[in-house]
Amino acid sequence: ALRALESEGLGLDTASFVAGHSLGEYSALAAAGAMTIADTARLLRIRGTAMQEAVPVGIGAMAAILGLDFAAVSAVAEAAAQGEVCQAANDNDPGQVVVSGHKAAVERALDLAKEAGAKRAVLLPVSAPFHCALMQPAAERMAQALAQVEISTPSVPLVANVRASALSDPELIRALLVEQVTGAVRWRESMSYLAAEGVTEIWEIGAGKALSGMIRRIERAIACQAVGNPEDIAKLHGA
Repeated sequence: ALRALESEGLGLDTASFVAGHSLGEYSALAAAGAMTIADTARLLRIRGTAMQEAVPVGIGAMAAILGLDFAAVSAVAEAAAQGEVCQAANDNDPGQVVVSGHKAAVERALDLAKEAGAKRAVLLPVSAPFHCALMQPAAERMAQALAQVEISTPSVPLVANVRASALSDPELIRALLVEQVTGAVRWRESMSYLAAEGVTEIWEIGAGKALSGMIRRIERAIACQAVGNPEDIAKLHGA
């Protein structure tokens, strides 16, 4: 979709920032020219394998908590840990936070979240507990893999998941991609940062509209456009 946009004169030269949710951060960096497509594909293959192998199947879990903010879910996760790992992993929007960690701890978090007033608290059908301390072995593998890859200054700044602020320094980007494996995805704060920087329009490039939905719940003043097929690109060009 990005190449089609560029052919229509709607490339990154018209953008102020790039951002991506979790794995999407690599896509954002590739789009901004910080990494080659080939290197990005190799890194994502390593990342996927490393994260899957970091925790045996059945040991970890993730759950979505709806109706509580990040601070409330963080408190729930801390209370649920009881010596195990349980962390608020994805701060998606004001009413949707994902917790990650040991399965038993995450299940305790479900009960505590409901007691705290959550509208819904459900286990997610994922294969591993991403973005928590259990992913440390994967972070170490990614540090090794990223050390072998050239990272250039992106054409526009990246709003990084774990910082929720813009940066362009290649070595900092490299370090934060490692930190991202075990760190929380601060998507809500990232979108609020963009709004504070004067961003009024965001294009979600790729399949689906999940991020657009989150953004609308975070910053209603930002217009969102999902760009996943030729028809979407034609609409943008017509605008």
